[in-house]
Amino acid sequence: MNKATLIDAIVAKTGVNKKTVESVLDVLLDTITATIKAGDFVTLTGFGKFSARLRSARMGVDPLNPTQKIQMPAVLVPKFKAGKALKDSLKK
Repeated sequence: MNKATLIDAIVAKTGVNKKTVESVLDVLLDTITATIKAGDFVTLTGFGKFSARLRSARMGVDPLNPTQKIQMPAVLVPKFKAGKALKDSLKK
């Protein structure tokens, strides 16, 4: 499912117009992104927790020249931990 089909599914279930649903979804994603970028986390009870973590610097291999080692810098990466209700619903 992509963003467009998600919007269509929400419109079908709620009856709210498509433009409003798209706007709300965009604001939701922007808010989650800004929050985890600032170092905080977003918890949607039962669904999961969005956060960011620092992946430390490490040595890697150049894919064009596998014998050459390259230094990969530390980077902030997104993380999602599924909530209990989501995990339980997938088990059934």
